[in-house]
Amino acid sequence: MSAPFMNEESLRPADVCTFGPFQLHPRERRLERDGHVVRIGSRALEILLALTERAGEVMTKEELIARVWPDVAVEESGLRVHIAGLRKAIGDGQEGVRYVANVPGRGYTFIARVSRAEAPATAAPRDAHRNHDLPSRFDRIIGRDAAIREISEELVSRRFVSIVGPGGMGKTTVAVAVAHAMLSEFADDVHFVDLGSLTDPRHVPLCVASALGLSVHADDIVARLIVFLEERRPLLVLDSCEHVMDAIAPLAERLSGHVAGVHILATSRETLRVEGEHVYRMMPLEAPPEGDAVTAEEALTFPAVQLFVERATAGGAPVLLTDVDAPAVADMCRRLDGIALAIEFAAGRVGAFGIRGTASLLENRFKLLWHGRRTALPRHRTLRALLDWSHDLLNDVERRILRRLSIFVGFFSLDAVAAIADDVDGEQAVQTLSSLEEKSLVSTDAGGDEGARYRLLDTVRDYAQAKLQEANEHDAVSRLHATYMCMTLERENRAISSGRATSLGQYLANVRVALNWSFTGRGCSKLGTRLAAAATPMFMESSLLTECRQWGEIALAALDDADRGTRLEMTLRAALAVAAMFTNGNSPDVHSGLTRALELAEAVDDPHEQLRLLGALHILGTRTADLRDALVVAKRSLEVSKRLADPVARTVAGWMLGTTLHLLGDPEGAEQHCQASDDPFSVSKSAAMFQFGFDHRIRTLVVIARTRWLLGYPEEALHVANRTIRQAAELGQPTTVAISLVWMSSVFVWRGDFDAAAEVIERLVKHAEKHSLGPYYTVGLALQAELAVKRGDVTVVEALRRNMEILHEGRHELLQTVFATAAAEGLAGAGQYERALSTIDLALEMTDRNGRASFDLPEILRVKGSLLVSKPEPDEAEGERWLLEALDGSRRQKALGWELRAATTMARHWASRGRVTEARDLLGAVYRRFTQGFQTADLLAAKALLSKW
Repeated sequence: MSAPFMNEESLRPADVCTFGPFQLHPRERRLERDGHVVRIGSRALEILLALTERAGEVMTKEELIARVWPDVAVEESGLRVHIAGLRKAIGDGQEGVRYVANVPGRGYTFIARVSRAEAPATAAPRDAHRNHDLPSRFDRIIGRDAAIREISEELVSRRFVSIVGPGGMGKTTVAVAVAHAMLSEFADDVHFVDLGSLTDPRHVPLCVASALGLSVHADDIVARLIVFLEERRPLLVLDSCEHVMDAIAPLAERLSGHVAGVHILATSRETLRVEGEHVYRMMPLEAPPEGDAVTAEEALTFPAVQLFVERATAGGAPVLLTDVDAPAVADMCRRLDGIALAIEFAAGRVGAFGIRGTASLLENRFKLLWHGRRTALPRHRTLRALLDWSHDLLNDVERRILRRLSIFVGFFSLDAVAAIADDVDGEQAVQTLSSLEEKSLVSTDAGGDEGARYRLLDTVRDYAQAKLQEANEHDAVSRLHATYMCMTLERENRAISSGRATSLGQYLANVRVALNWSFTGRGCSKLGTRLAAAATPMFMESSLLTECRQWGEIALAALDDADRGTRLEMTLRAALAVAAMFTNGNSPDVHSGLTRALELAEAVDDPHEQLRLLGALHILGTRTADLRDALVVAKRSLEVSKRLADPVARTVAGWMLGTTLHLLGDPEGAEQHCQASDDPFSVSKSAAMFQFGFDHRIRTLVVIARTRWLLGYPEEALHVANRTIRQAAELGQPTTVAISLVWMSSVFVWRGDFDAAAEVIERLVKHAEKHSLGPYYTVGLALQAELAVKRGDVTVVEALRRNMEILHEGRHELLQTVFATAAAEGLAGAGQYERALSTIDLALEMTDRNGRASFDLPEILRVKGSLLVSKPEPDEAEGERWLLEALDGSRRQKALGWELRAATTMARHWASRGRVTEARDLLGAVYRRFTQGFQTADLLAAKALLSKW
């Protein structure tokens, strides 16, 4: 802050001080060199005025500080900085010319000859401009071009703009860039007021006056400022307002409201909240979103990555970003919240630790101590200093709430704030949250139907967690946090049971933190078991089945005697069994776990839970091909659903029955039950899910697509299959997606569209591998081998058989008949007819467990008959008997799709034996019953045969 160098009354307007090639105009506060204005800072100019006024005399450091910074505590180092700036501006010491000398232990003296004269009445200098005293502008500012443009436009139209955002976001950098960009607009009447160094808010008006070149001693400095500015159109840049808010806010409001020509640009970590202010929120630098690995080319389109690479290179570690390192850099930029200063700090470590090493350092709080540029403001030299600056401005309650909020990972709600506030009144906690948000320590997301959400930036959270540990509050707040998460999940689970859609994935990160604390030595295992049970629907919804198993096992082991035989045990056992079924296979432990859970559901008389558990037992029965047991479970589900005043429950139970009938070879009955009440496409996704990691609605659509093909409607089957795959993908639940891909691949295979089938199966394999769905991965490999056989590649038979063995070990039996049939065809293609016949007999034996009933039984019979009539020494009579049985089986099932295949095989055999008329009559009668799908493989083959006869 500058001060008057003499009373206004003592000034002689025409005085000009001349030294060397310089002319100093005290009244105009202007320094010229050979008629050209010299750019010089306002404080450096004040020092020059003081020294030239007493040229030849020694001015002590104390005198200079008192003269230039009256009533402000300034370190001697601050004086040295501005002396250095003065020497640079006038070229002191260059080419042997000296103007200012340091007198050791005393102060400074102006040693050059100074002459005074009355200024001639001449025109202003050729390039006369006011001294705007702006800090230097960065040569290149990354990612802020739009912000600079928008703020500049707003300043012209609205006059008063505040740039608001967290520390280190680049507010000052942008403000300085705007100021430089607006010099012409304001005819160089642009003034930068650095409030960051002020320690006493009472000095704010003096600081502003000094920056404007106004020497005042009046009591009401603001009134004097208003008079001084009323004929001008200046731009005032008020930088770092947050710590002097009570003083700068009324000053800015008065200047803006009373002086029409004044334009104000403020920077602050919170809004000034005054009349006329328009807020520009400084957003983080954009970084690549989370998800699939980003390439170097893609990453470099984001400003955060551009800044990282540029600052790393400037720090002596030239970075040629590669596709290997790009994901690590992208992740660092995200974890540093796109904060420019934090990214600069991280980039500065690359020279010493490399990209990977720097990324690993982000795992701990040492990053808070990383140093930036030596020339930076003290509060910008480390992240800790940056955050200390904000933290020191908080009151006790704000500090308490801030450190407690650090227990949350990601977003949290107002309810969450109240839950961890504990000894702080709920209303006061909400007001404190609002205050922290205004101070840019808490970020806000407007959200959707759920209302506003809040979060701490990662850097702020790390800092606040350290404060939480220092206050010895971590365990107490962790207990509050775990209790809140448990109650929240229990409430959300009740909402789902009542049919209200909600997404549980939003709680995942916080639940993990709470579970980890609960099961540590300092935690509460009883609370942990309750939380683990409440979290099972969330893990299922996200298909985090391995994690669900892990927490279920820990919770069951920690279950005390009082909780055994209760709903809590029921929930944990059910979740553990279902998770094991989808990840490891269909072991007896899965069945016993579900059975025990069902017994507990019956003991507590909860029909909703009974229906959910019956649904899990049903899918287990279909996976193990225990279809008669699955049929019993489905019928039992129908009885349980009648106890519920929920039409969706009865619909889902009907779907279970329809699915079973399809697998048992009754496509017509299956369709009747699957479409008896509601169109599966119209039933809400959440209502049909029942929280056990799969969607009964998608299972039902799978059945409808397959039965459409079996009943002779291949085009309708294709339509439903494509729609089912799309809807499963939209649902995004990994297990449900896998179910859709497994069963819909068959529709494409049956149609003979092998390219489409290959694409669907490839998606299945990658999807199952990505989500650790072991059985589905093996099924995918087996489906690929089956398809290869269909395409004539018989070399894959052994691989197919190996995958069949793996599935059998996991009691995954449902598709074994399909794979055995394909293996038999492959063996026959390789000329191994005896092995082929024994393999097809194995497929028939597999259907015996369900009373020789299976959706693919006619196809198994057809393949056996085909093998018998086509082997090197054909058994024609026996072969024809099996083919006729295939035809009869198709007709009993009313499966026109299988009947066409059996008729085509029989007709081809008869025609080869000269029985053309019988062949034509048999195949023609079946062919004519079709009304669609004439471009599918089976119908094209039949048409080609008929055209020969």
